[in-house]
Amino acid sequence: MDLKKYFKKSELIPAIVQDYQTGEVLMLAYMNEESMKKTLETGYTWFWSRSRQELWNKGATSGHVQRVIEIYGDCDDDTLLVKVEQTGAACHTGNRTCFFNQIK
Repeated sequence: MDLKKYFKKSELIPAIVQDYQTGEVLMLAYMNEESMKKTLETGYTWFWSRSRQELWNKGATSGHVQRVIEIYGDCDDDTLLVKVEQTGAACHTGNRTCFFNQIK
């Protein structure tokens, strides 16, 4: 598979991570071509940390890993939907999802 088509507009693309069973949105992170390749090779999510400027294997230190079930590209090939089996919390705060701060 040629991954370059996903990175024509930018070196980083958003990856929406969703629980494959419930459909709950767990988090949003960014992938570059290398992290997408590692995700496909290992079956676990890898992202590009914009703050640390390095590859990041989700759950490598916490044990809260994300096993990839399916990955979809959107119609413009510039966003990914990653359906995972989540072990533990998805958010670094310890919450199941990163989306727990209700605004309205």
